[in-house]
Amino acid sequence: MDFTSLYNHHEREVFAAVMESAPQFPEIHREPELLADVACVALNRLPPRYIRHAVDYSFYLTEQERHDVDAAIKEAVAYAFEFVQSRSVLRAKQR
Repeated sequence: MDFTSLYNHHEREVFAAVMESAPQFPEIHREPELLADVACVALNRLPPRYIRHAVDYSFYLTEQERHDVDAAIKEAVAYAFEFVQSRSVLRAKQR
């Protein structure tokens, strides 16, 4: 059995949202490692939705569910940027 085609649907959406929002956070945008941290925090705030094909997931969602998922991703990414930014500031003060 080949499981390599399975992935969390939210990953691609979160990665795109992180890259879209990154310019608003120049102190994070300058450090690519922190962008990965933002993506991890955001993904951990969302329920995993493992799929094989993106069309499979989208096909079964209503328009309202799609809207809710998009809103949840935006909220998770916004929270993640604030969280990582605040941790970075704390770390800088401790040095």
